[in-house]
Amino acid sequence: MEILTGNELISGAAVYLDGHGVWVEDLQSARLYAKDEAVARDEALAASKATGRVVSLEIEEVEQVAGVIVPKRLRERIRAAGPTAPLSLNGQAYERQHLGEDGHVSIR
Repeated sequence: MEILTGNELISGAAVYLDGHGVWVEDLQSARLYAKDEAVARDEALAASKATGRVVSLEIEEVEQVAGVIVPKRLRERIRAAGPTAPLSLNGQAYERQHLGEDGHVSIR
């Protein structure tokens, strides 16, 4: 199985394409593509690239373990868990903007 992942341009957040064509921050909401859905996956990837709002788009291999989506690569497991260092700018902690605060990013 595969998912589509990338980074939201404004916030830098790791995002995943869900089953409604909307980019979300929750890995567990990602649409799962079977190997025979490569055409649909590639069409969604092309539509996402055209928006310019999500960058570093990738097809990521995943598996389901007890109903939970688990990326096969360590890099993607780290991205899904969130920042590994405190978010700060000039010594000041900050909370980054999330997708919901600026509306969703849809490819439809």
